[in-house]
Amino acid sequence: MKKYSYLIALFIILLLPFACEANREHLIQGRTMGTTYHITVVTDDLNGVGGLKEKIDVRLEDINRIFSTYLEDSEISRFNALNKADEKFRVSDDFIQVMKVGRKIHRLSEGAWDGTVNPLVDLWGFGPIPRETKMPAAGAVKERLNHVGFDRIQIVEPNFIVKNSARIALDLNSIAKGFAVDQVSQLLAAGGFENYLVEIGGEVYAAGLRQDNKKWRIGINKPQKDAAFNEVYKVVSLSNKAFATSGDYRNFFEINRVRYSHVIDPRSGYPVSNGVVGVSIIANNCTLADGLATAIMVMGVEKGIPLVNRLDDVEALIVVEESDGSLADFYSTGFKSDPPKP
Repeated sequence: MKKYSYLIALFIILLLPFACEANREHLIQGRTMGTTYHITVVTDDLNGVGGLKEKIDVRLEDINRIFSTYLEDSEISRFNALNKADEKFRVSDDFIQVMKVGRKIHRLSEGAWDGTVNPLVDLWGFGPIPRETKMPAAGAVKERLNHVGFDRIQIVEPNFIVKNSARIALDLNSIAKGFAVDQVSQLLAAGGFENYLVEIGGEVYAAGLRQDNKKWRIGINKPQKDAAFNEVYKVVSLSNKAFATSGDYRNFFEINRVRYSHVIDPRSGYPVSNGVVGVSIIANNCTLADGLATAIMVMGVEKGIPLVNRLDDVEALIVVEESDGSLADFYSTGFKSDPPKP
């Protein structure tokens, strides 16, 4: 269930025509959480923009120190290293917020999203350490499944989590970037800014309007392995909405002409084979949008679209690759896309 976003280049392309017209759009960019960020603030107050990058970087570094599985002393790494079951582990308010959203998505998706799935991702060779691309033994899959289950971690108010097995480990990357987007957006709103676009690793929150008083335009990369990174498939217009996308068309392996995706169903332990190659979600906050995009990659069209249609203020586009290589689009009731050109 590891997630890859291919929105970043398109985000920049759709933004650039407006970034140079006047001294009102201010671009702040950098690196965080193993990826890049781009933040555009629309304002006439030059003094108000001063010092913003430093504040943003400090907040993003705080979040990275909580959720990075690459830092041995991060909160999530220390929890994962805990070799005792049923022991309370104190975490920050940020950690609890993300865990609560994760619990909601886990329940809504009937387990299709699961923040403990990484042992299976590693087993199938899609983890940080490259492995031989081959089918793991059924017994190995079953053994890893014994140590997967987001519902095996209990949230104890106010700031504790408890795992019922010492081998349970968390990786919240599939919603942590969305959470970071929301936190930077809140920082900007608290600073009095009303019109801005926050993008981290392809996840987006669009507030207000661009400098031309039009909605922000976000491009979705064509979800095919041979598509260029800047090839626009769909465009959505956003204002005061979050947007997240998940894709399954650049990270897979094939054995005997059968394709095995990096998207692992945490309930079965095997890669999904539902034909879904891309999911885009629009929601009120990016934490939810980020997690739902990953969940619906696993759920597929038949369960994913009805779920989104039951949720208030959430819309989805699911792209399926047909057997002949063509793409088919499936929309929730209120999803709207625009022509590629402004």
